[in-house]
Amino acid sequence: MQLSIGKIVNTHGIRGELKVMPNTDSLEERFAKGNEVFIHYGKDTIYFEIDSFRIHKGCVLVTFKDHHHINDVEKYKGLDLLVEVDGSEDDDFYYYELEGCQVYYHDELLGEVSEILETQAHEILRISCEGKKDILIPYVERFILNVDADEKRIDVDVIEGML
Repeated sequence: MQLSIGKIVNTHGIRGELKVMPNTDSLEERFAKGNEVFIHYGKDTIYFEIDSFRIHKGCVLVTFKDHHHINDVEKYKGLDLLVEVDGSEDDDFYYYELEGCQVYYHDELLGEVSEILETQAHEILRISCEGKKDILIPYVERFILNVDADEKRIDVDVIEGML
């Protein structure tokens, strides 16, 4: 399965660095030197080996092996940077699997996951509630009772004051 880890939004400098707006967690793992990534460029799929990466102003700056000049990479602006995943992690979910899930508290629909916010401690689910203020629920075992990504359903338990 293909997973987008970010969108190439621009070049950075003249040495082949690309500015990527990430949409994945574990940036150090996803963008590690030596990892293979790919893009769909027209009808072609082009594979790259990551040569370096660094975080700069909320974006990832990445270079690919043997692509060290702006002319080598500027044509890729606007494209998604992809990786192959095997889906073998049973208890782990990707952001795209959680977004759009219906969230229930004691079988009562609270709303839908509209965004996953990253903090240093853990992720936070932003629940959009029709006609009400959004709810923020930490994505930790204490509050997340069950996730069924296939059924797009998340059951939560919250404490007083969260709703």
